[in-house]
Amino acid sequence: MANMAPNTARVAPQDPAGTQQRGNTSALVIVTMLFFMWGLITSLNDILIPHLKSIYTLSYVQAMLVQFCFFGAYAIISLPAGALIRRIGYQKGAVTGLLIAAAGCALFYPASYSSYGMFLFAFFVLAAGITVLQVAANPYVAVLGPARTASSRLTLTQAFNSLGTTIGPAVGGLLILSAVGAAAGATADAATVRGPYLALAATLAVLAVLFMAARLPKIAETEDVALEGEGHGSALAHRHLVLGALGIFLYVGAEVSIGSFLINFLGESRIAGLSHGDAAHYVSIYWGGAMVGRFIGFAVMRVVSPGKALAFNALLAIALVLTATFGSGTTAMWAILAVGLCNSIMFPTIFTMALHGLGKFTGQGSGILCMAIVGGAIVPFAQGALADSMGVQMSFLLPAACYAFILYFGMKYASLYKAK
Repeated sequence: MANMAPNTARVAPQDPAGTQQRGNTSALVIVTMLFFMWGLITSLNDILIPHLKSIYTLSYVQAMLVQFCFFGAYAIISLPAGALIRRIGYQKGAVTGLLIAAAGCALFYPASYSSYGMFLFAFFVLAAGITVLQVAANPYVAVLGPARTASSRLTLTQAFNSLGTTIGPAVGGLLILSAVGAAAGATADAATVRGPYLALAATLAVLAVLFMAARLPKIAETEDVALEGEGHGSALAHRHLVLGALGIFLYVGAEVSIGSFLINFLGESRIAGLSHGDAAHYVSIYWGGAMVGRFIGFAVMRVVSPGKALAFNALLAIALVLTATFGSGTTAMWAILAVGLCNSIMFPTIFTMALHGLGKFTGQGSGILCMAIVGGAIVPFAQGALADSMGVQMSFLLPAACYAFILYFGMKYASLYKAK
C-alpha cells in the first residue's frame, strides 16, 4: 500500500517565510480553545444522565436518550454544516457553531422548569452547535502544517479537548450533584443545572466574539492524488474512508457509552458501591487518562506508525473492558477507568487516516466522518437496552466489540504512514 498523499487543503501561501509558520501556531492555539470547551460540555452529559435518571425515574434506555439526542445531532447536522462552512468559511463557521451552542446552553434554564423532553431538546441544540465546530475545526487543524504530522497535531489539540472532559465531571459533580437534596422535589433538583449552563452560555458567546475578531490563516483547496487502488468518483468510493467512518462510529460510541455508565457502574455493590457524587470524581480520572495519553501520543506518533499505535491501544482496551466485565471490586473499577488512556489517540488517528489521500473529496469526507460521531447516540442506547435486560456490568461487552473493529482498522492500514 502506498503512502497517503498530502491533504487536499493547505494554508494559502500569502505570507513571507516564517510569518506563515507563526500564523499557523497562533491559529492552532486559538482553535485549541474550542476543543477544550466542547470537551468540557460533552463530559457534563455523564453527570446529567444519572442526575436526570433519578429526577424523572427513568430506565437506562430512557436515560440514554440524552446521548441519543446529543450525538444524534451529528447525523442530522454534519452534512449541512459542511455545506455552510464551504459557503462562509472555517472561521465564520466556528463562530456560528459557538453561538448555536450558547443558545443550547441557555435552553437548560427553561428546561429546568419544564420536562425531560425539554432537556432533550436543549441537548440537541447544544450538540448542533458543537457539530458545526467539529466540522470546521478538525480539518482546519489537519492542514496547519505538514501532512505526515497531521495525526500528531490533531492528537495535541484533542489532548486539550480531554483536559475539558477531565475538568467537566469534577465541576459538574461539585456544582450540580452536590446541590441535589438541598431542596425537595424534582423541580428543585432540576434547578441545579441553571447556574452552570447559563455560565457556559455566556462563555461560549464571549468566545464567539473573540474568535470572530481573531486573524486566522486562510485555507485554499488543492487537488491531491488519491490512494492507490481506491475509487475516484466520490468520497464514499474510497474504502479507507468508509471503514474509517465505521471506526469513528464505533469508537465514539464505545467511549461515550463507557463514560455514560461509569457512575452507575461504580455504584454497583460488587464494584465500588459509590454514591453519584463520589463516583463523579472517578469519571474525571477516566477522561483524564485520555488527556495524558494524547500528550504522549503527540510525541510517539512522530516516530511510530499511527495505524500500529491505534491497533495496540485497541487491543489493550479490549483486555481492560473484559477485565471490568468479568471482574469485581477495585480490579474491575480501575480496569474500566484505564480504558480512557487507551481511547486517547483513537479519534484523531482514525480521523486523519480516513481523510488522507482523498484529494478534492476531503471536505466531503470530513462531513461524513463527523456524521459518524452519531455512534455516540446509538451505542449507549444499545448498551442501555443491554443494561436493562442483563445488568450494567455485562452490558460492557458491547464496547469491547466496538474496540475489536478498531483493532482491525489499525492493523489493516498500519502501512499507510511511514514515520520520518
